[in-house]
Amino acid sequence: MIIADVADFREAARRRLPHFLFEYIDGGSFSQVTLRRNMEDLATIALRQRVLRDVADLDLSVELFGQRFSMPVALGPVGLAGLNARRGECQAVRAAERAGIAFTLSTVSACSLQEVAAAAGAPFWFQLYMIRDRGFMKELLARAVQARCSALVFTVDMAVPGTRYRDYRSGLAGAPGPYGAARRFAQALARPAWAWDVGLWGRPHGLGNIAPLLRGRTGINDFFAWMRTNFDPSICWSDLDFIRGEWKGPLIIKGILDPEDARQAAALGADGIVVSNHGGRQLDGALSSARALPVIAQAVGERLTVLADGGVRSGLDVLRLLALGAKGVLLGRAWAYALGAQGGAGVARLLSLIEAELRVALALTGTRRIAEVDQDLIAEGLP
Repeated sequence: MIIADVADFREAARRRLPHFLFEYIDGGSFSQVTLRRNMEDLATIALRQRVLRDVADLDLSVELFGQRFSMPVALGPVGLAGLNARRGECQAVRAAERAGIAFTLSTVSACSLQEVAAAAGAPFWFQLYMIRDRGFMKELLARAVQARCSALVFTVDMAVPGTRYRDYRSGLAGAPGPYGAARRFAQALARPAWAWDVGLWGRPHGLGNIAPLLRGRTGINDFFAWMRTNFDPSICWSDLDFIRGEWKGPLIIKGILDPEDARQAAALGADGIVVSNHGGRQLDGALSSARALPVIAQAVGERLTVLADGGVRSGLDVLRLLALGAKGVLLGRAWAYALGAQGGAGVARLLSLIEAELRVALALTGTRRIAEVDQDLIAEGLP
């Protein structure tokens, strides 16, 4: 099929991936209200069209946390992304490097920190969850330092996992024992190209960074059982002291939707935040990132670096979030779809599309540099 945009990557991924894996990538929590809001609210943001502004020479580059990137886009953390293609996170980090942007490795990746570091030619970001076992967290942060990770993205909106009904219906979660395994096996057999690529070619996929905690239990059910019992619901702001004690580099707090929480993050010395509702996968009915972002950016934008994610499906969406106050935008599902559809080549193609779309959007709003983007770009009187 011809792939022209993220929607095409999504359809290609749906055709190639087993049903349970596509549903995991594509789904949100409960009734998926927030998942839909992320895209719908972002689409309502009207931009000012400006003309005769000399946009022959555009500069998309941006500096974030002491690094210069080719555009204000990063690959955000996606759990189990490495199952979408053979050694998927390794393919994705190489695509991000070639595009000149940051890559963020999830705590619950399929490929470990060490494996991704060996595949990478430059430092990347690491995303951390608060886990009950502080000793393991300390060891994990030490491995991130050893892997030359240049920033830590600490996700704080997952004290407990959200309820994701699509995962239950697909057989990914909630169907323990032989029945669930048989359903997933049948779905994998229905996607032989994926099964050969991920399951048979090269080393078998595992559960990367958390494998030591599972003690040889590497099934999908083992992973979800671990998530239900090992994420720490007692997490609070004082836990940042523990993180800061083990991590000396830039610290980015991901999962902020309320300006009071943003002020608290700034007061406690975070270097950045990500305005995010976890892609609509946690609290269903929460604000979309587009709705939450302007107030948060106004509250703390001069004290720390504000990033955002949620519902981004084009370079135009990237510009919308920048106009609402973000300094950079994390892609999530978009790159997971691309990886699932075409592997690393798909991620590279996606980033090329995002860059081209962002260039067009900048030019048609009469903007020559990313540094010039602000709320004046939003059409007055419209959401």
